[in-house]
Amino acid sequence: MKFKLRQLEAFQAVAQTGSVTRAAKTLGISQPATSRLLSDFSNSVAIELFRRKDGMLIPTSEARYLLSEVGRVFDSLRHLEELNRDLTDRTAGHLRIACLPGFASSHLPQLLAQFLQQRPGVNLTLEPDRPERILEWIIGEQYDCGITDGFSGHPAVEHIDIAVKTVCIFPRGHRLSKQGTVSPLDLVDEKIIHTRKGSPFFNSLSQAFSDYGVLLNSWVEVRQFSTACIMVAQGQGVSVVSALDADHFKSQGFEMRPFEPEISHWLSILRPASGSRSLLSLDFVDTFLESLQPYAVEPPPQQHS
Repeated sequence: MKFKLRQLEAFQAVAQTGSVTRAAKTLGISQPATSRLLSDFSNSVAIELFRRKDGMLIPTSEARYLLSEVGRVFDSLRHLEELNRDLTDRTAGHLRIACLPGFASSHLPQLLAQFLQQRPGVNLTLEPDRPERILEWIIGEQYDCGITDGFSGHPAVEHIDIAVKTVCIFPRGHRLSKQGTVSPLDLVDEKIIHTRKGSPFFNSLSQAFSDYGVLLNSWVEVRQFSTACIMVAQGQGVSVVSALDADHFKSQGFEMRPFEPEISHWLSILRPASGSRSLLSLDFVDTFLESLQPYAVEPPPQQHS
């Protein structure tokens, strides 16, 4: 069975108007063109479509059954047109993001809530995990983008790297609150809460202490800055953390000062190197990069579609 959408439109128009002439006006084509479309469709389906009664074309019982199916076809087409418009306008689709656990509970929820508010047709998957797992997912193209740290490169992955400022945080009323900046020399007698040993950020922090000729007094080792922020807010130890995390958790009760020498926490946005990128995922990356501007050592690049 072979027929064209224009034939379906002619069939539906004749059924609704009861006349080829009126159907032609509805379709904006000539009467002979409408008759030809209707005849071709009738030949394709091999059934009688209309009977004439009192000068009107009345659909047969078989035609009425076809009309219900044709109506569903046009409803589906209208839905596809709306979906295509939504996808083009970035208001529909499915966005899949993998991220570090700290982001899933601090920075991203509010950012994504604002992002989705403007895109009511968008579905979201947000999956937190460790950096190694995030990399696996991006290589396997299971997620549109990943937010991680300590990324050292991979041929199957494209990445945008952002250097985020860091600060020293300490409990309210601590002696360090009298200082404008904090250096390793100021932390000699302090119990330090720090990221896991061997991580790129810990190595940079440890090197800063070594350059000042003092030892880092390791007390608690954590995976996420958020953990350090909460512990310091409870009056336990001091830490050097991302300014992004410090700003999010500062209301819990700690103070912060710039840390010298300046060391950065490097974040990376990962995307599969192969395959096309949705406009929606490009929009999210731009939104995320914009949200990092107040904390970045240099303004992060913008990825425009």
